[in-house]
Amino acid sequence: MMGVGPEARVVEAMRYTSLNSGKRIRPFLVTASANLFNVDEAAALRVAAAVEFVHCYSLIHDDLPAMDDDDLRRGKPTCHIKFDEATAILAGDALLTKAFEVLADENTHGNSSVRVELISALAKAS
Repeated sequence: MMGVGPEARVVEAMRYTSLNSGKRIRPFLVTASANLFNVDEAAALRVAAAVEFVHCYSLIHDDLPAMDDDDLRRGKPTCHIKFDEATAILAGDALLTKAFEVLADENTHGNSSVRVELISALAKAS
């Protein structure tokens, strides 16, 4: 997720939100569950990241003026306050898209049927 040029601001907003000190409960649950079933750790981390990206997308959009209009999240300015509303919308949308990109990637799982199931499950849960 490198940001060069006009998209750099969107990438910065994505990083600001997704790396902002949250509890990371969802990724923990994914990796703990994967560990119970001896799922490859790298694959589990990719799925955990995808789940966290969707969660961050939902937080960005929830904080927007058209929704809850929150100024702070976890004691820090929300994405639309730190950047601007348009950048926040784009960052949220990009995180959602990135989640499905990660799941669709062959590095997540070598079996395309498994990747389709992961994508389908996350889409339904979203």
